[in-house]
Amino acid sequence: MAIDGEKAAGGLKIEPMEQFTIKPLFGDGPIEWYTPTNATLWMGVAVLAVTAILVLSTRRRAIVPSRGQSVAEMLYGFIHKMVEEVAGHEGLRFFPYIMTLFMFVLLSNLLGMIPTSFSTTSQIAVTGTLALMVFLTVTLVGFWRKGIGFLSMFWVASAPLALRPILAVIELISYFVRPLSHSIRLGGNLMAGHAVIKVFAGFAGVMGVASVVPIASITAIFGLELLVSAVQAYVFTILTCVYLRDAVGDAHH
Repeated sequence: MAIDGEKAAGGLKIEPMEQFTIKPLFGDGPIEWYTPTNATLWMGVAVLAVTAILVLSTRRRAIVPSRGQSVAEMLYGFIHKMVEEVAGHEGLRFFPYIMTLFMFVLLSNLLGMIPTSFSTTSQIAVTGTLALMVFLTVTLVGFWRKGIGFLSMFWVASAPLALRPILAVIELISYFVRPLSHSIRLGGNLMAGHAVIKVFAGFAGVMGVASVVPIASITAIFGLELLVSAVQAYVFTILTCVYLRDAVGDAHH
């Protein structure tokens, strides 16, 4: 996908989607499942960043915390409170998983804002895998804890009897659509913001003195994207807690 604007000398060619191309780190050969790519690299960097914040910065815990310890404790308390409020006390058993999920998505989003980096959470393969993991976790835990009673969440007992089968089908469809909506919401928002920045950057390179306008726009959008990166990590995580509540909480009708 490209946006072409013809100019007198040579023309202007902006390709906002090129930045999302997965490329091998070594050579130009075909990409196999085992091939190290730019996506592999930046996912690894995100994992190292999570480790640095949650493990290394708290290794020497003190009553008067360091900056790193303060950040780690703030994030820990924030997610712990969210899990308890949304998923309930039983949901706290899954706090380590949810905390890791939040930190990985947040750090991947923020690292993707670094110039020349690669935004891994703009890839549906990444967000889809994360969403599918949440879906399978919720489904398996639901059947493990409630057995066949887990299916009662699809039966709206408060509705008129004639409508219950129809509502059950709708609830079932919406349940299986969760991984798709869960992943596209995150990936789509990240991809859209990066594409817009790329478009303005292309215009800034050819407008001369007037480039101050697209540069100012890039600055504003960049600040907005930093906020979006944090918000989308929060949304992805809180939806995980909401889905988990179906598995560990009482069915709501």
